[in-house]
Amino acid sequence: MLGSTSTTVKNFPLKRRLCFLLKLVCFVSSVLIFCEFLIYYVVIFQCRWPDVKGGAHMSEKETSASVLKSIILADTHLLGEIKGHWLDKLRREWQMERSFQTALWLLQPDIVFILGDVFDEGKWSSPQAWADDVRRFGKMFRHSVSTELVVIAGNHDIGFHYEMTTYKVNRFEKLFNFTSGKLITRKGINFVLVNSVAMEGDGCAVCRTSEAKLVALSHKLNCSQQKANHSNKRCSDVEKLPASEPILLQHYPLYRKSDAECTGEDSAPPEEKNIPFKEKYDVLSQEASQKLLWWFQPRLILSGHTHSACEVLHAGKIPEISVPSFSWRNRNNPSFIMGSITPTDFSLQKCFLPFESRVFTIYCAAGALLVILVLAHVQLLTPPFYFAQRLISKHKAV
Repeated sequence: MLGSTSTTVKNFPLKRRLCFLLKLVCFVSSVLIFCEFLIYYVVIFQCRWPDVKGGAHMSEKETSASVLKSIILADTHLLGEIKGHWLDKLRREWQMERSFQTALWLLQPDIVFILGDVFDEGKWSSPQAWADDVRRFGKMFRHSVSTELVVIAGNHDIGFHYEMTTYKVNRFEKLFNFTSGKLITRKGINFVLVNSVAMEGDGCAVCRTSEAKLVALSHKLNCSQQKANHSNKRCSDVEKLPASEPILLQHYPLYRKSDAECTGEDSAPPEEKNIPFKEKYDVLSQEASQKLLWWFQPRLILSGHTHSACEVLHAGKIPEISVPSFSWRNRNNPSFIMGSITPTDFSLQKCFLPFESRVFTIYCAAGALLVILVLAHVQLLTPPFYFAQRLISKHKAV
């Protein structure tokens, strides 16, 4: 009888330690699951598709038939073998994968546009490194057949103009079925894809080909928007397209002096806003910008490259939205644009992703609490309850 009691007494501290260890494992697991998985659902669940004019009076069936739900993001910058540290890759690529997959699951867009700089080292990548980057991209941005993915070329994908070669351009175009001057028409809405890196205007081979395609497409669109009773011999043999005014999709923004007029919490930092932009490097040249506006008279322009948000009006009436980076590597507060688009109208809404600083704060707070619990358990730190109990006991003794 005494032996059994002695064994029970000895096992009691062991059970307490195992129980405490189990609680710690559950606590740590809960924090990890929330910060690395659930937080994306909590944040993106709050985003809503914007309404377009007349959309509020349509039935759900009519809305799904006439409104194109699109997600626009930019500058994912998947790290390569040269500059990419394995921990940086693991952290930032997991963030983008979870953000993208959660957005697809919750929002179910019809189409997703990525406005260039998909890769960080496409301008340098060897065939082997390129294949590895492509494999990782396919895993991160996998999508169902019900969602279309359209990718635009950026300077980090094919190189700045002085680094751009036919080989790099063809490699990118083959992978993403992208060509400058390509028209994508969905639900009667015209999207024009522009290789803005090739808008240098110096007559290089890639530039000439790109501009020729854009001019031909401009002619088609202009002819398609003319009224049926308007006779024009130049348009008699042209294939008619939907009469909707086009939306331009490109990597470089059109020319603007700086980000000084940009506002919002995800615009450029105050110390960077007044730095003048360099033509053909930060933005397109004034000449190239005027060409695109003149050729297409777009109703909306969507661009990336600056990693910060900005909204400007060109010619006093044509809005351009610069989409911020999708990656924590470039921003603490990445985001994407949700667009509800019809052939005659559009409405845009920004959807922020989890802030990296907030996730870091949660980890720090959880780590501090974990340390306190461990110290209290091993009696190196007196819990407040026991400390107060001892004070009361001393007071009574006196």
